[in-house]
Amino acid sequence: MFLSNLKRPLAFIDIESTGINPRQDRIIDLAIIKLLPNASQETHVFRCNPGIPIPPAAEAIHHISNADIANCPSFIQLAGQIFNMLQNCDLAGFSIVRFDVPMLTEEFARAGLKFPADDCRLVDAQRIFHKKEPRDLTAALAFYCGETHTQAHGAEADASATLKVLESQLTKYADLPKTVEGLASFYATARDPDWVDTTGKLKWVNGEVVINFGVQHIGQKLRDLAQNNAKFLTWILKSDFPGETKKIVADVLEDKFPVKPQNSPKD
Repeated sequence: MFLSNLKRPLAFIDIESTGINPRQDRIIDLAIIKLLPNASQETHVFRCNPGIPIPPAAEAIHHISNADIANCPSFIQLAGQIFNMLQNCDLAGFSIVRFDVPMLTEEFARAGLKFPADDCRLVDAQRIFHKKEPRDLTAALAFYCGETHTQAHGAEADASATLKVLESQLTKYADLPKTVEGLASFYATARDPDWVDTTGKLKWVNGEVVINFGVQHIGQKLRDLAQNNAKFLTWILKSDFPGETKKIVADVLEDKFPVKPQNSPKD
C-alpha cells in the first residue's frame, strides 16, 4: 500500500452535481473508493435524482442528463447507506475541502445527519499540488518561458512577465483561441450562464433577477424584495458583497431593474 500505517479506512470521494453552490445544488453522481487498513479496496458509485433540473452548463461538464437520472433514487433515500459507508473513515479527494465535503455536508444535513465526523481527517490532493507546485506568476514564467522572475511584485516586471507567459501559452497550446473573445470564454464553463453577477450571488430565473445565496431568501425576486423586504436589500449594501452585486441591488432600490441581455441563455 502506498500509504503506511493506515489505522482506519481512507475514502476517496468525487461528486458530480447540478452546480457548485452547496446550499442550492444537489449531488447527481457520487463515487467512493475505500482503502482499508488490510490493504484491500472497495468501490461504490451512487447515481441520484437531484429533484431539480440539471442546468445545461452542468450537463456540458459531466454529460449526465435529466433523462439519465429520472428513475434514480434521491440522495435522501440513499443517505443512510452512504453515511454508514463513510462512518469512521478519513476522506481524500481533489478539491474536497472547497467542493465535495461542503456538498456532502449539506446533503446529509437535509437528511438529518451530521457530516463529517469531528475526528474525520481530510486529505486534499489539490492543496498538496498547489503547495508543492506553486501556481503563481513566478512559477508560470519558469514553466512556460524558462526564465527566473527576479523582480516579482514590481508592477512593470509582473505585467511584462504576464505578457511573456500568455505569448508562450498561445505557442505551446495549439487549441487555444487566438482572439481575445475566444480566450475570455475559454475557461467560462465554470460559471453558470444564468448568473447575473460574476460571483453568482444573483441569478436570472424566467427573466427576473433572484437571490442565489443563503437559505431564507434564495429564489426570491429582487423586485418583490424591494417592495416587501427592502431591509434585506439594504443589509446586502452594508455587508461584504462584491461591488458589482451591490450596484445591481442599489439600482433595484431606486426602481431601476436590470433587463436580461438578448444573448443570455434561454430560460
